[in-house]
Amino acid sequence: MRSKSSQNAVNIINFITFLVIVIGSAALFIVLSAFAGLKTFSLQFTNTFDPDLKAIPATGKFFSISEEDEKVLSEINGVANYSKEIEDRVYLTFREKGDFAYIKGVDENYRSVTSIDSTLYFGNWGITEYNGIMGIGIYNSLGVPMNNYRTPMQVLAPKPGEGSFSPQSLNTKFYNDLPLVVSGVYAIEEGLDKKYVITQLHLVQELLEKDSTKVSAVNFKLDTTIPLEEVRSNIKNTLGDKVIVLSRRELNGTLYKMLNTENLATYLIFTLVLIIALFNVVGAIIMMILDKQQNSKTLFALGTTIKELRKIYFVQGILVTASGGLIGVLIGSALIGSQLAFEWLKITPSLAYPVEYDFMNVLVVLATILVLGLISSKIASSRITKKLITQ
Repeated sequence: MRSKSSQNAVNIINFITFLVIVIGSAALFIVLSAFAGLKTFSLQFTNTFDPDLKAIPATGKFFSISEEDEKVLSEINGVANYSKEIEDRVYLTFREKGDFAYIKGVDENYRSVTSIDSTLYFGNWGITEYNGIMGIGIYNSLGVPMNNYRTPMQVLAPKPGEGSFSPQSLNTKFYNDLPLVVSGVYAIEEGLDKKYVITQLHLVQELLEKDSTKVSAVNFKLDTTIPLEEVRSNIKNTLGDKVIVLSRRELNGTLYKMLNTENLATYLIFTLVLIIALFNVVGAIIMMILDKQQNSKTLFALGTTIKELRKIYFVQGILVTASGGLIGVLIGSALIGSQLAFEWLKITPSLAYPVEYDFMNVLVVLATILVLGLISSKIASSRITKKLITQ
């Protein structure tokens, strides 16, 4: 690896080959680390808003949960806490502005089951019965003042019912309304910021004309020492076939699938770049075989077999690719470490580009380099034949 050839062109080719492997492996590691950071950054929104497990209706929008069900749920081993919620699509109006959104009614346990408190941008949960919080997207759209008790925002929901219209029904309102005073604003991500207004459970049940047993979902915070599937099974047995119980990952299945697909695509693209780069290894070893042809003839004359000669150049290729990959990972690790420590690359003036140092990425890069190095070294070393040595 260290000795120089008598041919300067061979030395240059070997140096370029080594440099390409170092740069390629460093680039692959940096991209995987950056994507891991982006993935964690994206998923932190779901970790904040979604519970560990969530029971939702198997059909329709609502299901009933009795006091007996609640008592059994509280005694399930592995359930640290649970919270009931009810939500539906409504129309929000304030003065001459209006917008569609979802109103979510939650009980007093909701803030301990999820991390919603950490998302409050300003304000608080309020001190009166008719207080609520909303996403910053809705807040900006409607321009609702904080703690505006004199002219509160109105929440309108169509009345449930069946049958056709009659002349008598035209004289009555087709909707229920709920005056709501905004006491706080949350900020998570654009989609959620434009979606929810959150207030007390019983207010939304009254607005939707549902009794106190009707809910849209039950959120669960779990004891991490108990297997998730065991807790899920117990919850399912308690609530029966009227619900399906989903984990946080299943609640955001599309997002997880998209991130995993992007991660795989990124890895394959940069692996393709490495494959192209490792053609240099094949060329460099073949050039070395030709440069050392006289030495190979001497070794062959002394009794070295063709198989052993091939092994010499095969090991040479493995050493070059392995050492180049290791140095590349070390350089990549230094760059990722500096970003974590000093945050020198910014997305915004206050937000550093998210990266994550994952030892699994180190193994993936090194394994990729070694596998490709094995293949390229095998291809190049197979060029040694008896005809080449004896001619």
